[in-house]
Amino acid sequence: MTSLVQHTRSFLRTFAGLPYFALMLICALALLGTSARAQTYSILYSFTGEADGGNPYAGVTLDEAGRLYGTTTGNLDGGPGTVYKLTQKNGSWTFARLYNVGAFGGVTFGPNGTVYGLNNNDAVFNLQPPPHFVPNLFAPWLETTLYSSSAGSFAGVAFDRAGNIYGTTYYGGGYGEGSVFELSPSNGGWTYTLVHSFGNGLDGNSPIAGVVIDAAGNLYGTTQSGGAYGDGTVFELSPSDGGWSETLLHHFTGGNDGGDPYGGLIFDAAGNLYGATPGLFSASPGGSVFKLTPSGNSWTFSVLYTFPEEGDECGPRGTPAMDAAGNIYDTTYCYPDNVFKLTPTDGTWTYTSLHEFDERGDGGFPEAGVTLDANGNIYGTTSYGGAHNNGIVFEITP
Repeated sequence: MTSLVQHTRSFLRTFAGLPYFALMLICALALLGTSARAQTYSILYSFTGEADGGNPYAGVTLDEAGRLYGTTTGNLDGGPGTVYKLTQKNGSWTFARLYNVGAFGGVTFGPNGTVYGLNNNDAVFNLQPPPHFVPNLFAPWLETTLYSSSAGSFAGVAFDRAGNIYGTTYYGGGYGEGSVFELSPSNGGWTYTLVHSFGNGLDGNSPIAGVVIDAAGNLYGTTQSGGAYGDGTVFELSPSDGGWSETLLHHFTGGNDGGDPYGGLIFDAAGNLYGATPGLFSASPGGSVFKLTPSGNSWTFSVLYTFPEEGDECGPRGTPAMDAAGNIYDTTYCYPDNVFKLTPTDGTWTYTSLHEFDERGDGGFPEAGVTLDANGNIYGTTSYGGAHNNGIVFEITP
């Protein structure tokens, strides 16, 4: 506020000799310029819940051309789930339905540049464009099923440098508490390997998010529950002697560190891990954003920001994103549901709300995190709200 007053006084001194109408014109132009530079919230698409699907739980994935890809789960009236694409041209966005398949997790681009995901039928799929252009809204892409199970999954998949696919299941595995699996390309097909079964002793269980992979091929992720306190874990899986060994990096307590993580993890350039939790029930804080720093053969856990207790699991449910300056972005689910930014400042983190959803026309209840492009534009989804109350795709421009 002090800075604004100082700039205003300087402005008035500079133009004090001008006629009144000229001064007012300059003020109007100055305000217009400020407004043009302010960040802007826009709805790119409102799902109808019909042929286009509805209620997206996953966020969006950007390709190199700036097109957005995502999935919908379907809707409460039994409408279909979809894989979709949004393409920008001349300042507007065009929606295209690529395939009728619902998914809770998002999509990933494989080494061949085509779309991969894990659908509601527990099948890992690949979608490729049709060989010939078909000029209509629904030109179905060609679908190939790589592997099917009955274990249930809420996540997408990840590729390592060798082209192997990794994913998680919420159920299944040797103890019925979820698993991490690998699909390896083999003789034109794919070979399934069970990497880890959750639920043994103080191990975590029921992973909702997928995994991230470091340069050495180690896998990192979160489990929604289990661990020493029953509030979830952060885990590492490392290839070892032809198998995999697990290390639990953190056991959530349900206190200031949060608990019950839905989202996954991201790396920064220094190899630190970041994640978020929505919090637990009304007796605990409303979730957290956290950091894990490698230190020798161990990891140091620290809380960057704790959300005030507002309601059951109202904090971040999505995987955070980070820009080149080290700022963290994510969404909160309720009370309020919004898009926020955390800025590192002298060893602390400053919280800024970028947009608060009204839970009606402009969207509400975001389940996923956000995606950033090279220009700092923010893209995401909400699972409800919009013109038809079946969710939206949104953009926030700086």
